[in-house]
Amino acid sequence: MTFATPWAFLLLLILPIMTFRYFSRSSLGLRSGKVLFPSTHHASAAGSSMRSKLRHLPFILRIITLILLTFALARPLEGMEKIYDISKGVAIEVVIDRSSSMRAEMIFNGQHVSRLEVAKRVFLEFVQGNKGDLAGRPNDLIGLITFARYADTACPLTLAHGALASFVEPIEFVNRKKEDGTAIGDALALAAARLQKAEETVQKQASNAEAQEASYEIKSKIIILLTDGEQTTGKRTPMQAAELAEKWGIKIYAIGIGGQESLIRVPTLFGTQVIQRGPGVDKQTLSTLARETGGIFRMAEDGDALRVVYGEIDELEKSEVESIRYVDYKERFTVFAMAGLILLALEILLRTTYFRRVP
Repeated sequence: MTFATPWAFLLLLILPIMTFRYFSRSSLGLRSGKVLFPSTHHASAAGSSMRSKLRHLPFILRIITLILLTFALARPLEGMEKIYDISKGVAIEVVIDRSSSMRAEMIFNGQHVSRLEVAKRVFLEFVQGNKGDLAGRPNDLIGLITFARYADTACPLTLAHGALASFVEPIEFVNRKKEDGTAIGDALALAAARLQKAEETVQKQASNAEAQEASYEIKSKIIILLTDGEQTTGKRTPMQAAELAEKWGIKIYAIGIGGQESLIRVPTLFGTQVIQRGPGVDKQTLSTLARETGGIFRMAEDGDALRVVYGEIDELEKSEVESIRYVDYKERFTVFAMAGLILLALEILLRTTYFRRVP
């Protein structure tokens, strides 16, 4: 039960004042006349009558009447109110390069950290928020794909973002030379295929009754690609993957991580040497991927720049949450009003008959 005008209960503050005044006046004998007797011995021996014992009944009835009428003024409502949250989210596949060139270091929070580690950390900030420039994506369907020579699904598309960290932390560079390489096309094609079936994923995750009451709508589908190199292997070229993405209405946001060249620190007998590894970011291909699918291409040479790029994507791809409220209430004030009026009539009747006073 709820109340339409709960402020009416403020009237109940009058009741303690009324009670205090009533009993203070009774103790002073101001509510009844007085007859002087030389002795009260015989009167006290006679005891008290039923009328005397119930002398406070009219006042009690008045207090109960005021309480009931106050509840009536507050307009009690009984019924059902349901709120359905309809989320319009974005299905996002983040594709991260984990080839050996991602060992190259870049600045992250004032420290030299590998590009792969920076990509992992800022990805989690993008999804979960960092209490700063990234607010998080709580209403989005998020998945993660990693690639080198082969593309793998590191985390399937999910709305349960609490588990993402456990999938991200184990991601490492490739350890075997035969698995090294940069298969951008295959990774993009895998991400596009996962997004093309995103609606089925949502239905499977909303298997319980409570989840089915809420409605989730995929507003748009995007791929965020992070790589520091160019295509060196794979069955599909990046442009073939872009054609699939464009066909299925998927945007590609391409991020070139690191500088133009991949410089790696290698320990040797003569100390740590910095050598070039890989040709660097293929800006032309990444730019074309983004342009053909309606996304954007940006370079990020350090952790702060990568946060800025994610912030730009955050602004371009906003999710929405709409609450629809269904109300079915019935007024219940009449019960309290009628009960109060009946007690008021009873009080008036008792005061004018059984408890009538003649001064």
